[in-house]
Amino acid sequence: MSKKTVLIADDDFDFLQQSEICLNKFGYNIITAESQKQVEEIIETVKPDIAIFDLMMENEDSGFILSYKIKKKYPDVPVIIVSAVSAETGIFFEPESEFENKWIKADKFIEKGIRPDQLHREICKLLGE
Repeated sequence: MSKKTVLIADDDFDFLQQSEICLNKFGYNIITAESQKQVEEIIETVKPDIAIFDLMMENEDSGFILSYKIKKKYPDVPVIIVSAVSAETGIFFEPESEFENKWIKADKFIEKGIRPDQLHREICKLLGE
């Protein structure tokens, strides 16, 4: 069985590096990007098995934009959006309506601070492992 490829994009270098190290230990190939622009370039030639995007990078809605773009090109690639919005603003974000779920295109929303084993479980669920 070949290794699954995880695309992780976050402008927080520490989060990006920690995620890469942890997910490597779980046996995934990891591709990292530090910006929305880098992800847009990567997905032109690479189809990951799953993508994890920070919500706010160079734009406040980078994660939403990237979710839309990757789903348009690769509809079967699951997307997880990670965010520290609640911790930073006190506002809890979770799409509640069918309309919001259709528009946003992400398969899962996770607050930053998630433990590596929890992230691994969410990835396994979305990949059907």
